[in-house]
Amino acid sequence: MIRKDIPFERAEYDRRLAKTRAAMEDASLDLLFVTDPSNQHWLTAYDGWSFYVHQGVIVFPDRDPVWWGRRQDANGALRTVWMEDDCVRGYADNFVQSTVRHPMQDLAAFLEDMGHGSDRIGVEMDNYYFSAKAMQVLQASLPNARFSDATALVNWQRAIKSEAEISFIRKAAGISQKITEGLLERVEPGVPKNEVVAEIYRDAIRGTEEAWGDYPAIVPLLPSGSDAAAPHLTWDGRPFASGEATFFETSGCYRRYHAPFCRTIFLGTPDDTFRRAEAALVEGLEAGLEKARAGNRACDIANALAEPLEKAGIERGARCGYPIGLSYPPDWGERTISLRAEDETVLEPGMTFHFMPGLWMSDWGLEITESILIREDGPPECFCDMERKLFVKN
Repeated sequence: MIRKDIPFERAEYDRRLAKTRAAMEDASLDLLFVTDPSNQHWLTAYDGWSFYVHQGVIVFPDRDPVWWGRRQDANGALRTVWMEDDCVRGYADNFVQSTVRHPMQDLAAFLEDMGHGSDRIGVEMDNYYFSAKAMQVLQASLPNARFSDATALVNWQRAIKSEAEISFIRKAAGISQKITEGLLERVEPGVPKNEVVAEIYRDAIRGTEEAWGDYPAIVPLLPSGSDAAAPHLTWDGRPFASGEATFFETSGCYRRYHAPFCRTIFLGTPDDTFRRAEAALVEGLEAGLEKARAGNRACDIANALAEPLEKAGIERGARCGYPIGLSYPPDWGERTISLRAEDETVLEPGMTFHFMPGLWMSDWGLEITESILIREDGPPECFCDMERKLFVKN
């Protein structure tokens, strides 16, 4: 008897399926093939490091989903999905990285056998894990099917979190805060960056008394000095140096749920440029938080942030936030709503965002961020609790 440890009750998955099927009906889809590992997990609870090969979840309008993937990974599906065993299908290993056959041929044969060879099928065309070759082979193998781009169809159903999901994000936030508190203690001039990152991972995986730590969807990002102009640099073995700021973008993770959190540490005495930027950024962050209320729009947050930055002469063209929650590598964002001037999505209770107004100038950078929950009334809940400022260590 295989022991399963499903993250949520069956009612939670029934809710998710109902939302997805309604979206499928609105899009006139008979069938949905989901390849994004975050969407697979959201629908079925499948959890495994197997997304480097072709796999996916088939969503039907009238029966339980089917997880389809590599045969050896089907053993992982049998242990993690909420469905019965006959809803797990594995393809033979000779399809893997072959130049003479492709896994989509197996998927096509399965769909034909089930009578879905002429369906209108939605696929996530703009997704990290669905290749141009996969689309080409699937179309050639199902010549009577009609394919439609269903990119982000499931992602949008994830926008409003259930109470059960929010409880997981709060646990992840506890880990995020532990990581950041550890950084404030350990970062000193002369300490090699890789040693600090090792401690980040130790804190992240050990977790807290309330939650064990899962692996985050993004590795720690911590550029220093002029390199902090580039927001997505990781680390090396060089030591931290006096006279430089380093921002730390990290996230705790609990059962695939994230709560990203960023703070910046300056070693030495920051100049007036940093102090003016800090004041404007904190003012903009707090103005944006005041606008992060149900009934307002995503753009209202971005516009509130922009005003004090513009007064300080700081131009910032990038978006300043994105939805968060459940995710797998390479990204912990949900790829739907953007906190930016042109996004008029109305904020609803239960939405969760990383409000991320980072400054990346020509030769320096500064990040002070919050992961937030839109509440029924009033301003948002900030998942972490730490002073919003540039942390200085002399």
